[in-house]
Amino acid sequence: MGSRTEFSPQTLSVLATLCEQPSVWQHGYALARQTGLKSGTLYPILIRLADRGLVEACWQDEPVPGRPRRHLYRLTPGGAASATAALAEAELAGAELAGAELAKAGSASTKARPGASPRRGRGVAAPAVP
Repeated sequence: MGSRTEFSPQTLSVLATLCEQPSVWQHGYALARQTGLKSGTLYPILIRLADRGLVEACWQDEPVPGRPRRHLYRLTPGGAASATAALAEAELAGAELAGAELAKAGSASTKARPGASPRRGRGVAAPAVP
């Protein structure tokens, strides 16, 4: 089975957040706050990225007293390269889509309706000359 190169918008959001500081360990709660994703979406994404070798995960060494240990995440070197490429590809695809929609909107506004007469200026009628 070949590796999938496309990522969902949610996964791209996680990758973009991790790319901001690729070598820094981040916990899931901070990632959830930064991406706006709920835990039911975020953690499966992190697990899939870890399974693919794009993200590495570890347990927090010294937990804050009174809190449970947390999982920490960061991009692997290969993950950083894949994330950068995927984000650039998504940005390019978004720009192409926006350009196509703009061109489509422009051509739609210049098309005449079938059977309609062309519009002329809407100025004030000139007064009748006696």
